[in-house]
Amino acid sequence: MNLPKLTFGDLTAKLPIIQGGMGVGISLHGLASAVANEGGIGVIATSMIGMNDPKRAKDPEGSDRRGLVDEIRKARALMTDGLLGVNIMCALTNYGDMVRTSIREGVDVIISGAGLPVDLPGYLREVSDEMKEDVRTKLVPIVSSGRAANILCRKWLKRFDCLPDGFVVEGPKAGGHLGFKAEDLEKPEFQLETILADVVKAVIPFREKHDKDIPVIAAGGIYTGKDIADALALGASGVQMGTRFVATHECDADIAFKQAFIDAKKEDITIIQSPVGLPGRALKNEFLAAVASGDKKPKKCVHKCLHSCAEEEAPYCIANALVSAYRGKLKHGYAFCGANAYLVDKIISVKELIQTLKDEYEVATAPAATA
Repeated sequence: MNLPKLTFGDLTAKLPIIQGGMGVGISLHGLASAVANEGGIGVIATSMIGMNDPKRAKDPEGSDRRGLVDEIRKARALMTDGLLGVNIMCALTNYGDMVRTSIREGVDVIISGAGLPVDLPGYLREVSDEMKEDVRTKLVPIVSSGRAANILCRKWLKRFDCLPDGFVVEGPKAGGHLGFKAEDLEKPEFQLETILADVVKAVIPFREKHDKDIPVIAAGGIYTGKDIADALALGASGVQMGTRFVATHECDADIAFKQAFIDAKKEDITIIQSPVGLPGRALKNEFLAAVASGDKKPKKCVHKCLHSCAEEEAPYCIANALVSAYRGKLKHGYAFCGANAYLVDKIISVKELIQTLKDEYEVATAPAATA
């Protein structure tokens, strides 16, 4: 059985695979365009996207805007197929600017989490009015419960008379910041298969009443073609995958970042408390050991990138740490990762990875496998 397509309204991807938006700098135009060209949805992460701009220190918001425009246009220039998305965290201080810029640049999909994007349709309407034309950008929030999906549907209907074009449901095995309390990460009621069913159930009344398809995308711990088959069997219309795309030639991170995944063992994956007040999953290293021992001390914040960062109390600047990791300087930062990062054993091309996932899916859905 071949992988099905994934449709958001009038836009369709040949494959039901969204490449997760990985910041800082891990998924930019190189990775996103490669995934799109294989028929999936490639995603650029906007967090600190202007980090290489020489004017960053004096004009952080302008540098991110310029960086985002540059990355979107570079991706488009390399794309021959697929859809292009951006991942924009609600927690960003320049959230509105990143959303407006993405819409003006004509991205296909905006995926937004790290908080409930209750105002997202307002930005779409604002830019549409500004451009005096209807824009095609699809809006896809990230949630971790049916309750959150229900709240967003009701709020968007009441305020904007619209519904989300889809939902990404992110489980506790995801990489980076997690939408769960640390003590809940292993509880059965918070596992992906449970919350996926919860969200699928929550959107049914809205689908039926408003005659709008709202695809639900499973994320967090999806690693193999069999995982994709299992998610689709549970009612998902597609999957989002991050960790599996790190060890690809096209991934925008430094080779040392990718090598850290290849070298990782299961016991190297840990849960940390991020300076932004959320638990996160990352690879153990010297930097995190120094944080745990109290050797890192608060420093003045120069980026002001996140609303939720307790900069006066934080033992380190997470933006600086993640930029260092992206550049391969892991003594000065660390790599976020998913729960299955230890399974990564080599660097391959995105094309080879997609073919592997297709083959694994076909095996998992073959009559003998399902009998």
